[in-house]
Amino acid sequence: MKKVVLAYSGGLDTSYCLKYLKNEKGYEVHTVLVDTGGFDAEELSAIEKRAYELGSAQHANLTIVDKYYDKAIKYLIFGNVLKNNTYPLSVSAERVFQAIEAIKYAKKVGASAIAHGSTGAGNDQIRFDLIFQTIAPEIEIITPIRDLKLSRQEEVDYLAQNGVHYSWEKAQYSINKGLWGTSVGGKETLTSSKPLPSEAYPSQLQKEEEEKVTLHFEQGELVGVNGKTDKPSNNIVALEKLANAYAIGRDIHVGDTIIGIKGRVGFEAAAPLIIIKAHHLLEKHTLGKWQQYWKEQLGNWYGMLFHEGQFLDPVMRNIETFLQDTQKTVNGVVTVSLKPYHFSLDGIESDNDLMNTGFGQYGEMNNAWTSDDAKGFIKILGNAQNIFSSVNHLDHD
Repeated sequence: MKKVVLAYSGGLDTSYCLKYLKNEKGYEVHTVLVDTGGFDAEELSAIEKRAYELGSAQHANLTIVDKYYDKAIKYLIFGNVLKNNTYPLSVSAERVFQAIEAIKYAKKVGASAIAHGSTGAGNDQIRFDLIFQTIAPEIEIITPIRDLKLSRQEEVDYLAQNGVHYSWEKAQYSINKGLWGTSVGGKETLTSSKPLPSEAYPSQLQKEEEEKVTLHFEQGELVGVNGKTDKPSNNIVALEKLANAYAIGRDIHVGDTIIGIKGRVGFEAAAPLIIIKAHHLLEKHTLGKWQQYWKEQLGNWYGMLFHEGQFLDPVMRNIETFLQDTQKTVNGVVTVSLKPYHFSLDGIESDNDLMNTGFGQYGEMNNAWTSDDAKGFIKILGNAQNIFSSVNHLDHD
């Protein structure tokens, strides 16, 4: 019997794929869930049980949270990556790493094919297929939802016909949770005007009294929260728990998909948004002007290429080397105020703070240069525009 590995999440799409591949195509289906931080032990156990109930011949849960942080999230923080100044690549990045681990697993078990539950109208199909064909071009890629152009209702109906009852209420919203945030898709995100209802988001408001949180960074990495030191992946989880009580991090991202159409997706990413904004503030104090400028350019490129599934392109390793090098002086503590549905950055403390009063205070007194120094500098700085204006007889009306 032909063996296929299905990248499995336990959701509607991959549940349909499992049944379809086994019943209609006659495959021996092996399922693999790649955990990038979105599941606890109880959820993983329930998904494994469900996979076997649906007919999986063998199921594996692969937890890669620390690898995902070290090879992806760390650089998204270094680059302050927010797609369209909004979206922290919550799903974009994790899909790439789920694809890498799934195809490696397929090679390990000797599968002749690998399958995923992506549609033909989104970005995930490209992220999965690009990784699969690069790492294992000899393995066939099967995509039932894309090939059959199925609606969610058709998937629900097929499962019901095969003795699997899936809640239509649950099927209305597609939720993907990982270490770097949760995406939420539903009928509202298919429009340009409707917001997601509050209840569609995983976290609901529990606290209203303002709370201050301190984030401790060393060489750009989050090494502590509220004075407690831990590895960065655990610190992200800890901060997420604190901020979720305030329902922070909700938004809707509007972007250009890789295939050229516009798309909307809701997301909840409290810790990612707070960390990126806090890290960026610390960089404003500890990096030079041109470091910040070139980081912004390369960070944008890094985020775009990552978002579009180009993670294996060698230029990504080049950009990572640059981003890593810029973080040597990004050390200090950032204080953040958590409030219902939003947060604010209070300030930073750092031994590397370039806002050093020994050299002068903005808008106040100058300690490191004289009045004549300032006048001479301003005169020379204006030479180019003064010459151009004079030669061309500009009246600047």
